[in-house]
Amino acid sequence: MFSYSTRKSGIQSAFATLELIYHSTVRNVRSTHRNAFVALFINLLQVVIMLAIFYVMFMLLSLRGSAVRGDFLLYLLSGIFLYLCHIRTVNRIYMADGPTSPMMNHAPMNTFVSVASAALGNLYIQTLVVILILFIYHTGFTRITIYDPVGAYCMLLLSWFFGVAVGVVALALKPWAPQATRTAITLYTRANMITSGKMFLANTLPAGMLNIFDWNPLFHIIDQARGYIFINYYPHNSSWQYALWVSVAILMIGMLFEFYTRKHASLSWGAAQ
Repeated sequence: MFSYSTRKSGIQSAFATLELIYHSTVRNVRSTHRNAFVALFINLLQVVIMLAIFYVMFMLLSLRGSAVRGDFLLYLLSGIFLYLCHIRTVNRIYMADGPTSPMMNHAPMNTFVSVASAALGNLYIQTLVVILILFIYHTGFTRITIYDPVGAYCMLLLSWFFGVAVGVVALALKPWAPQATRTAITLYTRANMITSGKMFLANTLPAGMLNIFDWNPLFHIIDQARGYIFINYYPHNSSWQYALWVSVAILMIGMLFEFYTRKHASLSWGAAQ
């Protein structure tokens, strides 16, 4: 009958938000499958299938000689890991609960918590997949050496961050044009199969072809990652700083779009999505 509310301090509000993000992240990780091990196995299987496809492609087209000196499968995995991490992050952010979702009716849920939980959940899964595949390959097949593991993982984080930035833009545009945004995400995914540069080295490209790919931040991230992974490769034609600043700019644009959408979105839009 009678109720009262207490005013929370800034620290208490911050911890409450972090707790909400944690529980929402756990829910997001289990959204693909009720069993966390099955969800991890599905992600692992997708990496193995893509690795097998690219391995056969390189063998049939006799492209193995264009790879960097070092472990060939590690060369393929370096491109596949970062590509999948980026694309999966974009899709998970895009599929997160937006301003028109019924979940937004439950306080203190908001789009920031939804995006953060989707991003962190995907990063958790992708990190586990990378560690598990490298462990299996190292112990079961051949010993591998990564020149700078910390730098290589930082490039994985950068590909994830770039995916968050693109995903936030897509999430903000989804209530306005759901079908067009979904089509754009599909085209973006297909285009990055080639323009991400996971099948070749930037140092081996002539200047004319380099201009076709160097606009893509993911191209720079993958090339820089191979510089951290292989001691025999130094990337001259890419820059991780370019990828970082482009990601920050896209994220700022996406946050502005999301703020505008949140202020003007109608709950009735959710029925059309």
